[in-house]
Amino acid sequence: MIKPKKKNPILRTRLPTLPPGARSRAALGLTAAAALGRFELQQCRDCQAVQYPPREACHRCLSIRLVWKIQSGKGELLAETLLHHSNDLFFRERLPWRLGLVRLECGPTVVAHLHSDIEKNSSKVTIRAMLDRAGQAVLAALPDKETSNMADDRQLREFTCDPKFRKVLVTDGKTALGQSLVRILVEAGADLVWVGYSEPWKKFPGFSELQKIPQVTLLPLDVTDSKNVREVAAEIGGKVDILVNNAEFHRAFGIGNRAGVETARSEMDVNYFGLLRLAQEFAPAMRARGADGQSSAVAWVNLLSVYALANFPPHGTFSASKAAAHSLAQCLRAEMRPAGVRVVNVFPGPIDDEWNQLTPPPKVAPGALAKAMVRALQEGVEDVYPGDVAQEWLERWRDNPKALERELSA
Repeated sequence: MIKPKKKNPILRTRLPTLPPGARSRAALGLTAAAALGRFELQQCRDCQAVQYPPREACHRCLSIRLVWKIQSGKGELLAETLLHHSNDLFFRERLPWRLGLVRLECGPTVVAHLHSDIEKNSSKVTIRAMLDRAGQAVLAALPDKETSNMADDRQLREFTCDPKFRKVLVTDGKTALGQSLVRILVEAGADLVWVGYSEPWKKFPGFSELQKIPQVTLLPLDVTDSKNVREVAAEIGGKVDILVNNAEFHRAFGIGNRAGVETARSEMDVNYFGLLRLAQEFAPAMRARGADGQSSAVAWVNLLSVYALANFPPHGTFSASKAAAHSLAQCLRAEMRPAGVRVVNVFPGPIDDEWNQLTPPPKVAPGALAKAMVRALQEGVEDVYPGDVAQEWLERWRDNPKALERELSA
């Protein structure tokens, strides 16, 4: 992919446009699966028919006993077309646009956005469910086999938040996770990575190594200081394409094992109010840049915790602060969506750091968590649950939240 040209500062910034976003309630099941990076279709429990588009009843036997099942996505390209005209404002600005008709191995025939690496005489493709700029599920047809620079496709890049050629802010570079994030973002092709660090009078481990990376710029950033956050946003807010908020304050214990509210207040000040301060200062500038071409503002990543779904009493107040941050992140997602900026929430299990020292494995290594966060950007995923504990926790929570609460309290 050729690096996008710099924006002409004299020209007015274009206003964001979104693809058609109307969906039925049944179709939102496809969106829910796409947000997790899954391709699921409705399957009838009575006659086993797989159907698309989603409906309230089975197209074959009219049963309403429908469940969403993961599909392989393998299919055959039947026909294709290249759009040169559209009355929709979103596609009008992005023509020409390639579409195709694909028959899936599981049965249905679907209309999908075609990757440019799919050759005209090719028949085998793989369908993926992805989120568009409006946050709704669409189907993209990719080559059956991996190709070089596959992520650079112009149409595919509209559905992802690939950090390649983009400018990224990582809010905390003092932790092992933050430093891993910086290195992986640089490897992924980020043009520039700003790395925040609080208490600038202290030299943290790895400081000198980060300074040696040409794409990295270190800057003092304390998410508990409203004045500092405002000043940093005034300096770089209009340039940030991806913001990764990985700053967090984590201490063990719940209510009865700790006197006073000072530690819980610190957890809320970083984990909840820190996100609120960042959102108030950076979000307006990022919303205004939602249509700056292929290198526009595209994503906001929040490091939450699987403890946000159901409180884990041994880390009770930390769980509460992450639950509050999760609720605020949902509000931020709704406010950023009209500009086409995706809010990615990351729910890891216990991270292998000093505050989870007494937690038995499996734990998520900081490097593995960083890779999962960058992969979510590259694949256009909205919710990520890295690690075995997070995956099991999610399944139990989706199956029966009350049962999970009882299991954790025991």
